Amino acid sequence: MDLPNLAVVLQAALSPHPEERKAAEESLNQFQYTPHHNSTCFAIFSQFQYTPQHLVRLLQIIVDGNRDMAVRQVASIHFKNFVAKNWSPHEPGISISHKISTTDKDMVRNNLLRFIVQIPPLLRAQLGECLKTIIHADYPEQWPTLLQWIKHNLQDQQVYGALYVLRILSRKYEFKSDDERTPVYHIVDETFPHLLSIFNRLVQMGTPLLEVADLIKLICKIFWSSIYLEIPKQLFDPIVFNAWMVLFLNILERPVPLEGQPNDPELRKSWGWWKVKKWTVHILNRLYTRFGDSKLQKPENKAFAQMFQKNYAGKILECHLKLLDVIRIGGYLPDRVINLILQYLSSSISKNSMYQLLQPQLHIVLFEIIFPLMCFNDNDQKLWNEDPHEYVRKGYDIIEDLYSPRTASMDFVSELVRKRGKGNFQEFIQFIVLTFKRYDDAPIECKPYRQKDGALLAIGTLCDKLKQTEPYKSELERMLVQHVFPEFSSPAGHLRAKAAWVAGQYAHINFSDQNNFRKALNCVVAGLRDPELPVRVDSVFALRSFVEACKDLNEIRPILPQLLDEFFKLMNEVENEDLVFTLETIVDKFGEEMAPYALGLCQNLAAAFWKCMDTSEADDDTDDPGALAAVGCLRAISTILESVSRLPHLFIQIEPTLLPIMRRMLTSDGQEVFEEVLEIISYMTFFSPTISMEMWSLWPLMMEALADWAIDFFENILVPLDNYISRSTAHFLICKDPDYQQSLWNMLSSVMADKNLEDHDIEPAPKLIEVVFQNCKGQVDQWVEPYLRVTIERLRRTQKPYLKCLLIQVIADALYYNATLTLGILHRLGVATEVFNLWFQMLQQVKKSGVRANFRREHDKKVCCLGLTSLLALPADQLPGEALGRVFRLTLDLLVAYKDQVAEAGKEEDGDDDDDMDGFQTDEEDDEDESDKEMGVDAEEGDEADSLKLQKLAAQAKAFQSNDEDDDSDEDYSDDEEMQSPIDEVDPFVFFMDSVKVMQVSNPTRFQTLTQTLDFQYQAIAHGIAQHSEQRRAEIEKEMLEKASNS
Repeated sequence: MDLPNLAVVLQAALSPHPEERKAAEESLNQFQYTPHHNSTCFAIFSQFQYTPQHLVRLLQIIVDGNRDMAVRQVASIHFKNFVAKNWSPHEPGISISHKISTTDKDMVRNNLLRFIVQIPPLLRAQLGECLKTIIHADYPEQWPTLLQWIKHNLQDQQVYGALYVLRILSRKYEFKSDDERTPVYHIVDETFPHLLSIFNRLVQMGTPLLEVADLIKLICKIFWSSIYLEIPKQLFDPIVFNAWMVLFLNILERPVPLEGQPNDPELRKSWGWWKVKKWTVHILNRLYTRFGDSKLQKPENKAFAQMFQKNYAGKILECHLKLLDVIRIGGYLPDRVINLILQYLSSSISKNSMYQLLQPQLHIVLFEIIFPLMCFNDNDQKLWNEDPHEYVRKGYDIIEDLYSPRTASMDFVSELVRKRGKGNFQEFIQFIVLTFKRYDDAPIECKPYRQKDGALLAIGTLCDKLKQTEPYKSELERMLVQHVFPEFSSPAGHLRAKAAWVAGQYAHINFSDQNNFRKALNCVVAGLRDPELPVRVDSVFALRSFVEACKDLNEIRPILPQLLDEFFKLMNEVENEDLVFTLETIVDKFGEEMAPYALGLCQNLAAAFWKCMDTSEADDDTDDPGALAAVGCLRAISTILESVSRLPHLFIQIEPTLLPIMRRMLTSDGQEVFEEVLEIISYMTFFSPTISMEMWSLWPLMMEALADWAIDFFENILVPLDNYISRSTAHFLICKDPDYQQSLWNMLSSVMADKNLEDHDIEPAPKLIEVVFQNCKGQVDQWVEPYLRVTIERLRRTQKPYLKCLLIQVIADALYYNATLTLGILHRLGVATEVFNLWFQMLQQVKKSGVRANFRREHDKKVCCLGLTSLLALPADQLPGEALGRVFRLTLDLLVAYKDQVAEAGKEEDGDDDDDMDGFQTDEEDDEDESDKEMGVDAEEGDEADSLKLQKLAAQAKAFQSNDEDDDSDEDYSDDEEMQSPIDEVDPFVFFMDSVKVMQVSNPTRFQTLTQTLDFQYQAIAHGIAQHSEQRRAEIEKEMLEKASNS
């Protein structure tokens, strides 16, 4: 598209008519790519190639000062989005980077640098994002001249442009460490001498011009990014470092110009000169906390730390104290600057030399600066009155805490009483007590409500210290009754809220008079109906502590329906994940008693979820509290489903409410809540009496997600897929529209063959194949060969031992499924010898400690036992005598190891210190498996099947998972004790002996030859196995009789 037509389309994109805007957007999409017919393309998108000069023409429009600003802005947004997506795309299977020609890329890079300073700030922000994308992708390999351009322009008239670009470049390496950080040292060597010279000239100017502030701010940001993780070697030179520090200290001490300061508080804190002050404090804090403590430094950095501590730390502290004094006398300091200064003071408390400097002014700092900052203030009252929702959001937002002077004040007090408690703790508490007394003595019209609020905040902040320290510990209940309980009925809403919060902090203390606990609980519950929203929210938060601490649920049981009603009224008003946490606590505490409310709870939580999602989508903010609350709603639904897991009929009632959520959130719309949705699906498919057709409709959605974007959630998807196959096997096998068997094969074969996926990414794949073979025995013969093919292909290039074990277990499962069929396939593929040699080698491999290196879970050993045992009954033409002997001996070894592991786990489970079932253990098996202590009882041990079914399904998911960070870690092999499968009902000892008896009857000569080739050691083991199998047979019959009588 030529330039005039492109401008017309961009103008149309601003049309007030939706259809015209849509047509313009479609035109832009068409003109940025041209059709490219290539039969080898494997994505629709790659059937189009980049239209030459498209980016260059967009850039021409953006920098054309004669064009309408709105058109230029649309062009800049389109340009930014296209660059972000296509400059260096990461989509699997799509490669567009080569389609943006090198010529176009060179023109874009050079012109961006040329025009970045000339365009208005509104457009510069968009092109700055483009520059960031390009620098991250191209520097230094594809853009080696960038640093020289910056260096040249730092010495020319384009200083702002050079600093702007250098800021973006330095930020690329801000969080890089070790070798990845190397380029930043070259950048520092080339640019910092010029930066220092520019910085010096700017500080000397002493002019209040905002342009000067902008330049200094950019230099500060570049310095910050360059020193964030490591001090560049150039700055280890004391002369060079001192030159920088002189300038930073100059800015720190110099008053901010009064001229030009905005009156509006929001604009004032963002004003250029206050930004310079903030970044200066930020940098000095970073130098002090990360590099100024010699105890925390590497040996080569200790000298720098000692030099900083000696020459600068104290001076910075003096400057900070002077700055803080400004707010003591009523002056202005931005919240973020106060917060940073208080962080510096908190870090100084533990260092003797710094504390000595702080101590003479500590009384003033603590009682005239810190405590007033803890008190309710005019800004709080304004926000409370005008926007209570925002007041609540800020109060529970972790990000807000990073900027809050109040949070920093609380941290200072906590650190002071923890590190320098002697004298200071008592003095501070005496001050708080005096504040309480002044409040109590004042007439009602003159009560210092805000000071009382600060005192209550202090008491809540120091709760851990007060709970542990006499004489305060024994006075806490009296303190609550005397100074906290009365504020539940205070005329000041903020005091009612603070009373609820403080009560929650102390809910777990031992009340000598249970009536006081009951009174506090009732006051908190009453707070749920307070006319002021913040009081209601703080009451919900406090209620969680009281529910946790409640020893007699009869205190809460009678009011449970009303509590839940108040909860959902509040959830309709405010999106706050702490509300959901409290609800989860109640559900968890009352368990099955929640059954009458389960449907209503799920309906309300579903409604709240949709509301949160709507808010989150509208805000388009990753830190949006609505998104967090949405996650909380789903987590609470899972908690409810768990609490009623023994009441399957409820799942039928709840399903219609949850289905729309599950359907929508299994698409890309649900990426932020995908894990929580999968957990709900796991519950619904595991505990429902049957899996409905509506639930089956979710299967294709999970498959589509896996194929498209959800490979990172494969472990989570594994659990519901297992439930579908194991609990609704007939439908899985019979249904052809959709064909679930085919779709599973399509997904698994694709994943197993994908060379871009790491070993740990595909671990769920062999586990799913195992689910098919074990649950569909005799019914999926046609799939045995395809699954064996992909398994062996992947096995040949697998590095991780854990995945090798899983893949070998697929072969074991196939043998157990049908040994004749499987062995025939392995021979036909020409891999039988290769596979069995590898399997036998892995079975015999041990670590330096002597423990088995592979197949270390009970489940692994059992699967291998069943697979190898299935070979024993094969005729001689399928399994020659030599191979039979080897299989037989390895199976005996495995059975011994399995028995020992189950026995050890049983001792830990039952506290049984004695095990008399080791009569046939061989000397070479004496080494205790290091992982035994982490093993659980296999599902066949004991009669726990019903109770296992009621375990949280998340445990089943955990059982599927492995932590493969370290191949030698025992945690890689934690046992799948929650995983249920048809082989739970198969005892490997009984199965082994039954197979041996079949061989003995069908081919006595073969059996006699086998037994004669066994040495004395293996004959003894075989005899022991035979005895143990009879013992297990008797135990199993007894268990079956007991179950029959109980039912």
